[in-house]
Amino acid sequence: MNPRVNYEMSEADLAMILEACKPTPAMWGSGGTPLFSTPQENANRAWAELGKRMGFDPMTVRPEGDNNRRFSAVPSETEAQRAAREKTERTAKAESDVVLLKQQLADTQNLLADAIKRLENLNQP
Repeated sequence: MNPRVNYEMSEADLAMILEACKPTPAMWGSGGTPLFSTPQENANRAWAELGKRMGFDPMTVRPEGDNNRRFSAVPSETEAQRAAREKTERTAKAESDVVLLKQQLADTQNLLADAIKRLENLNQP
């Protein structure tokens, strides 16, 4: 997991976020479909746009301190960075699996050797 980074948005960015959070008219079309996006959907779009511009994952934002403009988030990954991280994670998982399976194999071989000895002891006169 990437470490969190502290960010500070501009006054204009804060105004954009606050504007996106304002209530929208509560009109519904036929069939129960809203005619307008909800404030949550608008806010999510505003954070996504800010995240793309500033280079962070908008789903990881947390407020920082008393200043409305300061927050922390996990930086976005480029495709190359994501591929490298995923390869490293797959390699670590495979190595862990190999260690576990080798231990299980050794345990099973020991059980087999014990069972063979017991069988040999039973077959002795």
